[in-house]
Amino acid sequence: MASHRLTKALAGILTAATLGLGTLAGATAATAAAPAQQAPARTAGLRAVNNLGLNTAEGKSVQCYVRTAGYDPGTIDGQLGTNSWKAWQSYLNDQGYNAGTVDGAVGPNTIRALQRFLTDLGYDTGGIDGIAGSKTKAAWKAFADLGWC
Repeated sequence: MASHRLTKALAGILTAATLGLGTLAGATAATAAAPAQQAPARTAGLRAVNNLGLNTAEGKSVQCYVRTAGYDPGTIDGQLGTNSWKAWQSYLNDQGYNAGTVDGAVGPNTIRALQRFLTDLGYDTGGIDGIAGSKTKAAWKAFADLGWC
């Protein structure tokens, strides 16, 4: 019960601090000053995966493609995370498709570069607009379905 009150009081204080209000009305100084039990520090490695509609087998296929082209996507696991997208961004940049900064983030520049690449191969991406819409995802899937592993 005391733990619940402490959690509630801390949530109120954090909310007030976020809003720039200082101590939340109703939170007494004793409540605000109550020592919190420190939770063990955890480092959660946030790994963004963006397969753009590919299943695991298709994800592995495009990882194999970029690896065969000489770029390191990391583990061939079908999960297109930061390393896979850095490899693809490097590949697309080196091929002249202008993916922009090699940061592993799948933003509009990366999508436009991928769309240019897929269009040059004859796929219909629905245009070069930097948006991973249904046609871009279908083209990416068709490319992956060629089985590059």
